[in-house]
Amino acid sequence: MASGSRSNNLVVPQANAALQQLKLEAAQELGVTIPADGYYGNYTSRETGSLGGYITKRLVQIAEQQLAGRQ
Repeated sequence: MASGSRSNNLVVPQANAALQQLKLEAAQELGVTIPADGYYGNYTSRETGSLGGYITKRLVQIAEQQLAGRQ
């Protein structure tokens, strides 16, 4: 998939910078290097899957903390 041709769109576009920062932090913690050109074709499914799974886990934790604070 070429850079810039993503099929997923953010529901809240203003969150893009925070999501990019979360991606960089997660990659650093897992020891996965983020490609400068955005092309992940040279990465294994294990690398990209672990990164995606870790990001999802962190997003769920953040949401749970915010929901717990509202009650």
